[in-house]
Amino acid sequence: MVSSTKPIIPSVLSLLLLAIHGVASSVGALAGNASAPIVNLGYAQYQGALDYTTNITSFLALRYAAPPLGEFSLLDSVEGELRFQAPQPPLNETGVQQATTNPDMCYQTNYGNASMSPFSLYGYNKRDTTIPSASEDCLFLNVFVPGSLPAEPLASGGLPVVLWIHGGGYEAGYAAQYDGADLVMNSHNGVIAIVIQYRLGAFGFLSSDEVKAGGALNAGLLDQNYALQWVQKYIATFGGDPAQVTIWGESAGAGSVYQHIVANQGNTQPPLFRAAMTSSTFMPSQYYYNDRIPTMLYNEVVSYAGCSSSTDTLACLRTVNATTLETVNYNLAENAFYGTYIFVPVVDGTFIVERPSVTLAKGLTNGVGSFSPNSRGWNSFVNLNESLSVTEYVSNLFPDMTPLQVQEAAYMYNNTGTALEQAFGVYGDSIIVCPTYFLLQTFAGRSYKGLFAIPPGYHGNDIAYYFNNPAPPYNNTQFIGAFSESFMSFVMSLNVNAKFDPTNITPYWDEYYIGETEVLFNETEAGFGTALQK
Repeated sequence: MVSSTKPIIPSVLSLLLLAIHGVASSVGALAGNASAPIVNLGYAQYQGALDYTTNITSFLALRYAAPPLGEFSLLDSVEGELRFQAPQPPLNETGVQQATTNPDMCYQTNYGNASMSPFSLYGYNKRDTTIPSASEDCLFLNVFVPGSLPAEPLASGGLPVVLWIHGGGYEAGYAAQYDGADLVMNSHNGVIAIVIQYRLGAFGFLSSDEVKAGGALNAGLLDQNYALQWVQKYIATFGGDPAQVTIWGESAGAGSVYQHIVANQGNTQPPLFRAAMTSSTFMPSQYYYNDRIPTMLYNEVVSYAGCSSSTDTLACLRTVNATTLETVNYNLAENAFYGTYIFVPVVDGTFIVERPSVTLAKGLTNGVGSFSPNSRGWNSFVNLNESLSVTEYVSNLFPDMTPLQVQEAAYMYNNTGTALEQAFGVYGDSIIVCPTYFLLQTFAGRSYKGLFAIPPGYHGNDIAYYFNNPAPPYNNTQFIGAFSESFMSFVMSLNVNAKFDPTNITPYWDEYYIGETEVLFNETEAGFGTALQK
């Protein structure tokens, strides 16, 4: 059981920075068979696999866009020079493609690790130990469907759809970590689930005047947007309703959802989703594309890639071998300040017209929302041996702040404990907590607020309770059902109280109004899945 509780209002620091992923599950590929459904998407036919135990059909590694390759990263018959460009339509493929193996992941990189890291970037809770190969050819998605497919694409109606955007600080993460079949099972086979991949690190978020002029800013976000367009075009073929799409993400995936909420100043046409959910909303310092720091990073990539003498540095970067560019990508990211991420979304003036907080303050949004951060979601991103003064910490975390701004921010945390506790407060409030409340205030009366606090309540701990195979650490069936089904109720009806499972123990959950009710998901000392009052 869970119960309602008044919100825990943090110290308000109107700053923004980032986050990464945590415990997750990976999907194991199912063996195809002659009777498995085949879906015809026009540009390709894919044969999935039916799991007879769960009655869920999976289609893995469906191309939603052409390979975004550089000039010397070519596949057979694929034109190059799509690196740093907006996603393009997938090419036609002949024959039936087997869709039973997870796709290669996009190139991964590290988070800021200027001092010793207390935890591993790849510390996932996996169903198996298989990690896909990394490739620049990575724009794929996985689809999970209850039962089989309709005989013909649906003209109207169909199942609600939930689309998952993985976290990882915009620098790591991949589809195989997340078994969308778990979401389908959480809904009692009432939704279709989609898990997408998108370009990461410098491949997806390189920014500068040169990229603006000769490529595409926020390419990783544009990949996600293109996947949403793919859903609108093709989901009826799988029995889904394109008018009932909910986007959901955790950490940078939640930050991505944030970006789509404000995309095109909240007026994306035609609409690509009706609702949005964020788990541990994470927002990096969002610079303008040609601000000092994005420009400096671009120049460093150019220099380390050996393109400084070129008259067209972006064109030169497109000729660099992908593995070489990945080495540059990784080394630059690892040398950033501890717990920070350098290749992240920017204000590009077109897709992301202005800083998201500005758009939200105007009340301009796409969709309606439901939000659920973790109670201590920032502890993993601060050096546990942190000894910097709060003034030094703020200035390192936000290098473009003026001295006066640094002093004003530091003043708010001067008497809040040790240097480590002060760093927790600065990082947590600015990167995760405040962005969530910005969303809540904008969606007041149209959203729900939950707080995941099963100990230790760290960033990403909640993932195991909706991608719950293998079983999560707190293996309480009633709690898992109450928590995971609340998200699915919102996907299915935009109402967490519209229970499709009569055994769900979640109490009535009021919509969020400023300063009003939130729901705390925790356990009692007796070990039952109930909520403790704060």
